This record gives sequence, structure tokens and C-alpha cells, in this order.
Amino acid sequence: MARVLLFGRLADQAGWRDRVIEAGDLQALRAALAADDPDLGDALAGPGVQVAVDKAIVRGEAALTVATEVAFLPPMSGG
Repeated sequence: MARVLLFGRLADQAGWRDRVIEAGDLQALRAALAADDPDLGDALAGPGVQVAVDKAIVRGEAALTVATEVAFLPPMSGG
């Protein structure tokens, strides 16, 4: 089980910012999110989306525990 946070356009697209989801690892979490909302699943797999697990950016797989916080961060832009 993980606390999932969505930021920026990802939260706007999903219609929520904070949710608790049952998953043992990041891959299972992505699958659960995509099964619930295929468009969100596509957006989370899009280029530039970063994932932070317990406030550290991760690339690839990560195990999730009961108290893990997973944040999906959309690409940044600015000038």
C-alpha cells in the first residue's frame, strides 16, 4: 500500500491529488493506476514524467511498503 501523490497536469487529468493504493512495487502501482484510468496510465508513462519514492527521484523499479509515498511529477517548463 502506498500513498500516491499527483502534481500539476497529472492531478488535473486524474481529478485527484492524493490517494492510497495497494501495490507491492512501482510496476504494480503503475498497472493499478492504468487499470483504473487508462488515460492516466498513458500520461504517467509519458516522456518527462518523473517518479519520486519517499522524496527521492527513482528510475526503474522500487519496492513499496505500507508507509511509502510515491509522487508522480509532470515535466517542468518555464523560462
